[in-house]
Amino acid sequence: MTTPWRRVPADLAAAMRPRLPATVQAIAEAVAEANPAAAETSTAKFDRDVRTAVQVALERFLDLAGTDEPALPPRIREVFVALGAGEARENHGPELLLGALRTAARLLLRAASQSLAESRPVTVDEIIDLSDATSAFVDELASACTDGLARQLREQAGEGDRRRRRAADLLLRGGAPADVAREAVAAIGWPALDRVVPVLLPADQARDARFRFAADGVVAERARDAVLLLRSGPRTERPALAEALAGREAVVGPSLPWPEAPEAVRLAERAAELIASRTAASGADPRRSPAPIFVEDHFAALALRGEPGALAALSSQRLSALDGLRPAQREQLLVTLESWLRHWGSRAAVAAELYVHPQTVSYRLNRLRDLLGPDLDDPTARFELLLVLSQRTPG
Repeated sequence: MTTPWRRVPADLAAAMRPRLPATVQAIAEAVAEANPAAAETSTAKFDRDVRTAVQVALERFLDLAGTDEPALPPRIREVFVALGAGEARENHGPELLLGALRTAARLLLRAASQSLAESRPVTVDEIIDLSDATSAFVDELASACTDGLARQLREQAGEGDRRRRRAADLLLRGGAPADVAREAVAAIGWPALDRVVPVLLPADQARDARFRFAADGVVAERARDAVLLLRSGPRTERPALAEALAGREAVVGPSLPWPEAPEAVRLAERAAELIASRTAASGADPRRSPAPIFVEDHFAALALRGEPGALAALSSQRLSALDGLRPAQREQLLVTLESWLRHWGSRAAVAAELYVHPQTVSYRLNRLRDLLGPDLDDPTARFELLLVLSQRTPG
C-alpha cells in the first residue's frame, strides 16, 4: 500500500534540515499562542515536552519522505501517547491537543513548502502531495495523543473506583480508626466525615446509584442488594431523598455518626424485613412501591421487636430538643414528661406522684411545650415518647 508520504519529494529532508531548529521553535511558540489555556497552566517541564514532541515529529516526517514506512514506530508513538496521558493528568480534554496539532500541521506544510521553494522550483502537484502527507501524518500523531489521553482517563477512573470501594468497605464494615476513615473519604473528594445515611437498593440499581450520587455517596454491592452510603448534607434531607428515590424500592436508614454506619444499615435491613412481612400478611401488591421506605417512620415498631439501635435512634429523634439543657434540668423535665404521659395528662396525678405542687407541674409542662412543640398533642409522638421514656435509664 502506497503511503501519502511516498509522493513527498525525496530532497525535502536535505532542503529542510538546516531550518529545523527555527521551525521547532516557531511551531512550539505558535502552539502556545494558539492555546491560551495551555499557556496559562504551562510549566517548564510542559514546555520541554512540547518542544521534544515537535522535534521528534519533524525529524520523523523528514525521514518518511519518499518512503512507504509506517508513520510512527513504537518508540516514537509512545512520545505522543505520553503527551496525551500528561494532558489527562492535568485534567485537560483532547481539545487542546487537537488544536495544537492543527496549528503544527499548518506550520509544517508552510515550512516544508518554503524549504523546497528556496532550493528549486516547486510544482502544484508537489504542494498537493505535501498537504496530503502532512495531514495524514498529523492524523497519526493525533491518534497516538488521544490513545494516551484515553488510556490515562481509564486508569484514573479505575483508581477512583478503587478508592470509592475502599471508602464504602471501611464505612460498611465499621471499626476503622478515625484517621484512616477520614483519609479514605478525603481521597474521594469528601471535605469532611460526619454523619452517614445508608440506602438499601436492589442490586441492579448499583450502577445507577454510583452515577446519580457520585459526589455524595459510595456504593457497596452485596449478593442480594446494594448499599448506598450518603454523606449527610442537603441531598440527604427527606424531601430530596423522597424525590430522588421514588419508584426505586429504596429503604432509607437513619442518619447516624459515621462510626455507627453498620448499625444504621442493620436498622434499614430490619425495617425492610418488617415491611415485607407486613405486606405478605396483608396480601398487598408486592410490586415496587412508588415511595421509598424511611426507617425513621418505623423506629417504634422495631424498638418493640427488641432492636436496641431503633430505641436509641427514636430517643435521639424525640428528645434531641432537650440536649442543650443542664443534666439536672433535663432529668427533671423527662421525669415529669413520663409521669404526665402515663397519667394521661392529669396534672394532679403527676404532682402527687412526684411530690411537687401542681403549679410546678404546670411550669415544667409549659417548658416542655416550648421545647417539644406539637409533639405533645400528636398521638403517635406521645406514644413514641412514652416508649422511649419507659425504657430509659435515669441519668
